[in-house]
Amino acid sequence: MKFTVNSTDLQKALTKISGAVPTKSTLPILENFLFSLQKNSLHVIATDLEISMSAMIDVKGSEDGSIAVPARRLMDTIRALPDIQILFHADLTSNKIKMITETGEYNLVGESSKDFPAVPDFKAENEIVLEPALLNSLIARTIFSVSTDELRPAMTGVLLQLRPGEMKAVATDGHRLVRVHYRPMPESRIQRDLIVPAKALQLVAKMMEVEQCTLVVSATHVKYAFKNFSLTTRVIGESYPNYESVIPLDNEKRLVVNRNSLLAAVRRVSLYSNTTTHQVRFSLKKNEVKLMAEDVDFGGEARERIGCTYDADDLEIGFNSHYVVDILSHIETDDVEFKFSSPVRAAIIMPNVKKEYEEVLMLVMPMRLNA
Repeated sequence: MKFTVNSTDLQKALTKISGAVPTKSTLPILENFLFSLQKNSLHVIATDLEISMSAMIDVKGSEDGSIAVPARRLMDTIRALPDIQILFHADLTSNKIKMITETGEYNLVGESSKDFPAVPDFKAENEIVLEPALLNSLIARTIFSVSTDELRPAMTGVLLQLRPGEMKAVATDGHRLVRVHYRPMPESRIQRDLIVPAKALQLVAKMMEVEQCTLVVSATHVKYAFKNFSLTTRVIGESYPNYESVIPLDNEKRLVVNRNSLLAAVRRVSLYSNTTTHQVRFSLKKNEVKLMAEDVDFGGEARERIGCTYDADDLEIGFNSHYVVDILSHIETDDVEFKFSSPVRAAIIMPNVKKEYEEVLMLVMPMRLNA
């Protein structure tokens, strides 16, 4: 197996798919990239058996073949090289690999491509084309709210509800919830609910290309396919909680406030909150919201007032400041809208200005107020 490739081109491609290589595995073969050369096209695959990523790289090939290459040593070597041509030569009998440049030679030992696990057969049932901006927005808006509790596997992923002409993306960890509704989507003809693992979406974000992404769906897997890169992941085979039941329908107390002002104030006041609960108290009065936090153990206390639009009954409600900061950080509009009901009911947070094709709803559960 022999080909010549530019070091920068190879590094960019390997960096995009390296997230699928496990750092430690009970199957050492997974700690390799699979290189497969056919004429002037190098196909590189990385997998941890749950997620598989691949890249197509244009090279100058002279001898076809395939071999498993140690991922960490290869990546470290490529990163350390300048922008230079590399002659890659692998003896498929001994699995010895040479990488030759103008000024150096690097030798390492690979493994037989026969030992590398086969990527699962992907029998596509449906597909939908996603614009890069939409996919980027979907991932950024939901991924921060995914649960890390492995005892609730369904909530460790993002729920995609695909319907003809529309799509919803939902994430929750039980304390906060995000629902993003995209419509119209005229290309979509799929009617399917699927849960995509958070790790897979984080890797998709890292390999994002400027061209469109095709989301391909099968019975057990989904594939995100770009021009030269793709990611295939097993979907989470669990039932997602009935999230609609926790979205309150009678939150009639409406607060509109500048997002940046509130975000900055919450960050400052939370510095004086209890280090365990991180509670910040919102005290709402006509056209004013007062933020308060205190740490009884260390005697710290902070208060701030912000002008707003609010004309409902006075209300005091407490939140974990980290959740509020996360939510406000993932809303793009200048002003945000809060909808409240009572101190023990979830608050709804939305952009004050709606986009035509996108409806964003975020929800945060309150905390019991300190005495």
